[in-house]
Amino acid sequence: PALLLPPDAEKTPGYWNDGARRSLELALALQPMAWRAKNIILFMGDGMGLPTMSAARIYKGQLAGGLGEESVLAMETFPHMALAKTYTIDRQVPDSAGTGTAYLCGVKANAKMLGLSGTAVYGKCRTTFGNEVDSILHRARLAGKSVGIVTTTRVQHASPGAAYAHSASRSWYADANMPKEALRDGCKDIAYQLVHNTDINVILGGGRMYMTPKRTPDPEYPEDPAQNGTRKDGVDLIAKWLSGKQHWLCSRWQSARYVWDKKGLDAVEDDSVSHLMGLFEPKDMKYELNRNASTDPSIVEMTEKAIRILRRNPNGFFLFVEDEIDHGHHSGRAKQALMETVMLDRAVARAGELTSPSDTLTVVTADHSHVFTFGGNTPRGNSILGLAPKKAKDKRAYTSILYGNGPGYSIRDGSRPDVSLPAAEDKDYRQQAAVPLESETHSGEDVVVLAQGPMAHLFHGVQEQHYIAHAMAYAACLQPYAAEPGCGTARRASHGTQSSPQTLLTLLSLCTAARMVGG
Repeated sequence: PALLLPPDAEKTPGYWNDGARRSLELALALQPMAWRAKNIILFMGDGMGLPTMSAARIYKGQLAGGLGEESVLAMETFPHMALAKTYTIDRQVPDSAGTGTAYLCGVKANAKMLGLSGTAVYGKCRTTFGNEVDSILHRARLAGKSVGIVTTTRVQHASPGAAYAHSASRSWYADANMPKEALRDGCKDIAYQLVHNTDINVILGGGRMYMTPKRTPDPEYPEDPAQNGTRKDGVDLIAKWLSGKQHWLCSRWQSARYVWDKKGLDAVEDDSVSHLMGLFEPKDMKYELNRNASTDPSIVEMTEKAIRILRRNPNGFFLFVEDEIDHGHHSGRAKQALMETVMLDRAVARAGELTSPSDTLTVVTADHSHVFTFGGNTPRGNSILGLAPKKAKDKRAYTSILYGNGPGYSIRDGSRPDVSLPAAEDKDYRQQAAVPLESETHSGEDVVVLAQGPMAHLFHGVQEQHYIAHAMAYAACLQPYAAEPGCGTARRASHGTQSSPQTLLTLLSLCTAARMVGG
């Protein structure tokens, strides 16, 4: 198809001068919202580096029929911005576990471990004890807020796992994934910790198989034994979670629901439950472009359901939302990664409609970037998934998007294969890569942090990644900043990391919340 042409107005200086003046006026009028946040929403685009954000912006605009470059993501309208340095204690180029511990728990740590300080040793269970660090989600719950996790991956995966687990290995999803030595030394798998460590109100994502006993048929794929439950301890963690949440509190019945498909999620009335667990796949949820919209909810739908349930607590809430952009990049499929980024942005937009920036601090960031780039002197309006205008030295076409390494590497008869449209725009097309790897790798450059709402101005300059957790905790008067000026009566938070009785103060605040919710 012929390229769209830029509007003639763009050729006049007045177009650009007027646009810049409007931006300048907005900047001059910007005032810090220097009061405390009632609610915090942390959106985390796993693998959403700056090149991915820029390409997704163009893709969003082109999906809407525009040139693309002038498009604006919802997250890009946030007034405050910082860059975060993503290295971990042991790695220049990080993984999602070490980074998750940083931005959720507030300390830099080692790769491949969750919720543990740098003293802990990977795979060594005994180094867990005494080295646990608590996440901001855990601290928010102890302060009387409702808390939730939404992810398009399995809920036991590295990023959401850092919100509640303390594990010497990010791969210990269920007890079946753990070495005998770790079980013997008293370590618990991540799925077990999901149910026992923190009282999480809303849990939405994938990961059914790690919650049920071995050979338990999956409700969606009962004929496929590969999707069966995997637990060796015989415990049904879903049933355990449900039974632990059904009780009387402050003269009100606390109700919990478990669902495994979109129909079940849609049937949950927001004011009928205090706790909701939705596990929509045995492992990770499907890419948006592969999703069955009648059986699986989107990240936008999951985010909306979570907010509607959590916002009923008058003490406020903390919500963590993750989209697994990362898996698209690892497989070398840029279209999948860009669509996931667009969907995360739609969830950001929907959250903005359901909350107010006057009391809700919303932060959007990434854990790390990828070796993904787009270039090739492409003309304005060129399909972001399209070809560069000129052929390479080997007289073959190439796509604007390329990877530094990954499964897209291909040499046939001594040269790389030719590229053509529309094949290069297919959702499963793998862009070419310079170095052959089974899985494309992360990259080590800084990632962006975007923020709006109370104390959003704390996100500025170039910061270490663990600063994100501290700025959020300060904004919401959570430990260790609960006694700071403007926080009222300091709340005493337990430092226990395993399942523990809630403090009297927390119970009182929950009672108050329950009464107010009940009208």
